[in-house]
Amino acid sequence: MKIQSVLAAIVLGGVLAAPAFAQTAAPANSQQSKMKTCNTQAAGKKGDDRKAFMKQCLSADGGAADTATMTPQQRMKACNTQAADKKGDDRKAFMKQCLSTKS
Repeated sequence: MKIQSVLAAIVLGGVLAAPAFAQTAAPANSQQSKMKTCNTQAAGKKGDDRKAFMKQCLSADGGAADTATMTPQQRMKACNTQAADKKGDDRKAFMKQCLSTKS
């Protein structure tokens, strides 16, 4: 008898939680679309360059897509902010890629 009530509670919980999961399906598709676009744009990059590009491209602030409409000063400020945790060659490669993004 106890097992049946546990199973009933699990099934009921799943039924009640289904609408919450259905509402979160749309953003996942958006994220998948963003990932596909970023992967296509990063086709020729490897290693740290690719990692830096993908981080920028997938970031919440829009990354590469937003830098196209910025003034050079705004682009430099945004790239510097994103590169705050990088040093040496990694930072140089990231800044070069970030500042040269046109689309």
